[in-house]
Amino acid sequence: MAKNKRLAAAQAAVEKNKSYALNDAIALIKSVSKAKFDETVEMSMNLGIDPRHADQMVRGLTSLPNGTGKTVRVGVFARGPKADEALAAGADVVGADDLAEKIQAGEINFDRCIATPDMMGVVGRLGKILGPRGLMPNPRLGTVTMDVKGAITAAKAGQVEFRAEKAGIIHAGIGKVSFDVDKLLENARALADAIQKAKPTGAKGTYVKGVAISSSMGPGIKVDISSLGV
Repeated sequence: MAKNKRLAAAQAAVEKNKSYALNDAIALIKSVSKAKFDETVEMSMNLGIDPRHADQMVRGLTSLPNGTGKTVRVGVFARGPKADEALAAGADVVGADDLAEKIQAGEINFDRCIATPDMMGVVGRLGKILGPRGLMPNPRLGTVTMDVKGAITAAKAGQVEFRAEKAGIIHAGIGKVSFDVDKLLENARALADAIQKAKPTGAKGTYVKGVAISSSMGPGIKVDISSLGV
């Protein structure tokens, strides 16, 4: 009951048909957040694309200037010196065939997966498990690389992966409610800029059709697209 009252009070503070300037929307998110934990602030962008067509898929990675506020667990497929490099760089799970066996058994203890190119023969067999979870390493995203240390450092420093869903909508966290408004603003604009730069060749007409932000337990707030600064 208390949860419902909190949500109702938060919803009452938001004008449903109004599009807020980004900084005002973030300030409102912070003011109506009453959960007992540090909620994640998420931004959603509705794009004028059809991801079913290869030339309209939007996917990428970007580093948020102020991090995500979330601890990212990193799993690495590597052998020999590269495995040692991964451990030294702070990887949470490192392995090769042994790691593949754990994943096949349902043991997935990481949020980001990185692999050296020579390990893709092993990783490829895990596509049906890692793919649906958005964990499959991809050279275009920098997660299939020999620069294991750099990839791990970027993932733990606040790198965010974004990918359009079937309806052409992207959801991604931009920080925590406890972040200052200015830090959330910088993160939101960094994500919006990355998505704008990832505009596919097949996208026609209006690319960004709508934007909203919300917290984990709060209502969605429409954002004036022009205030994104992209």
